Amino acid sequence: MTKTILVGCGAGFANDRPDAALRLAQDLAQRTGQRYIMLELLAERTLAEAQLRKGVDPLAGYASRLFDFLEPILDVCIEAGIPIITNGGAANPRAAAQRLRDILAGRYPALKIACVLGDDLLEEPTARYDRWLSLDPAGQAPISVNVYTGADGIVTALAEGAGIVLCGRVADPSLAVGAIRHGLGWAADDWQKMAVATAAGHLLECCTQVTGGYFAHPGMKEIPDPANLGCPIAEVHQDGRLIIGKTRHCGGRVSEQTVKEQLLYEVHDPRRYLTPDVVLDLGQARVHDLGEDRVEISGLLGHRRPDTLKGLAGVRGLWFGEAEISYAGPGAVPRAALAREILLQRFDRLAPGVEPWIDLSGIASLFNDHAGRYLQQRLAQAPALEDVRVRVGLTHTDRSLVETLLAEVESLYTNGPAGGGGVRRHLTEAVTTRSFLLPRSEIHTTLEWY
Repeated sequence: MTKTILVGCGAGFANDRPDAALRLAQDLAQRTGQRYIMLELLAERTLAEAQLRKGVDPLAGYASRLFDFLEPILDVCIEAGIPIITNGGAANPRAAAQRLRDILAGRYPALKIACVLGDDLLEEPTARYDRWLSLDPAGQAPISVNVYTGADGIVTALAEGAGIVLCGRVADPSLAVGAIRHGLGWAADDWQKMAVATAAGHLLECCTQVTGGYFAHPGMKEIPDPANLGCPIAEVHQDGRLIIGKTRHCGGRVSEQTVKEQLLYEVHDPRRYLTPDVVLDLGQARVHDLGEDRVEISGLLGHRRPDTLKGLAGVRGLWFGEAEISYAGPGAVPRAALAREILLQRFDRLAPGVEPWIDLSGIASLFNDHAGRYLQQRLAQAPALEDVRVRVGLTHTDRSLVETLLAEVESLYTNGPAGGGGVRRHLTEAVTTRSFLLPRSEIHTTLEWY
């Protein structure tokens, strides 16, 4: 019998459900063998927001809800010997580690906490990213500059006895790759095994998406008890067999369909899915439903990892404003459409060249376009709605100009059309992202222990 390990994912983004992570930890604690939990808590813009918080408070800057996930599962995982691996260190893994050390000091003083560092290029003594990232020095200031690192630092941390591994911008699948390499002793350059490990990580990284959450569609794709979805668990065998299951006694479903959807999620080229650990080829992948919420994935191919890594910068310099107003009752649709036309004319007079995005929620929003072509098609169908909300969104470098244009929405109160109400205005600094490539040889991860 070959060795088998279990890797569960308790979070797929920063505002996921901590109670689901606790149920996962409790389930894994009742199982035997080597087990790991990963918490994926970053999105592309999350690091910029985290750096802004760190700038205000040097003890902040980790994922805002990191401890909502960690604190409920600490006792369960530590007592069961289940390492926790997360990218929730975000912009400040050291601060997260120190807070965690303080929490655990009285109960588990011997527990080793590792910070995997090296992804944050703003910490470098010289601005190396300037060689690969082109920004307008007059109008764009980087808030964050990070590189997507692979599993190497995680593997080293686990090999040296870490019970909790706090990372910054490690690539999402690499959280699982690190656990699998450690648990099964797989070599970093065994591309076939790295393909299996990366596929496992990719299936886990969005947490309950693969157990039916993002799959659910009433009347077409039914999922049991979607308010209590179970987290996914990867069962990885020494010989490369990969099975995806989920937390027992919870809602959700793992099926051939849920796995296929997640397997292709955010994969631009299924034959060349570029990650820091391997180039994953899904061209010959096969998915087989084993029943009882267990699905096997086979036919995965791996090719040598890329010589470059992806960098990502969070850039400030824009202001984002939005405002909304509602029209209800008879004739709500034509009144809302008239409000849109009035705003377009007013904006063109006050700020020529600025292109606002004006939606009519429920008629044309997600599929809308700047020119309003989709909206005109929808209006021609005369939808019989009596509750319509006009939403305006725009960005500009001039904050005062954005404020002036947002005030135009509120001016519809008295300037018409009739019956407008419920105005909401919001203005915030917009953070945009810039991606770039840099040589792998330029990046070196390090560990700090707490």
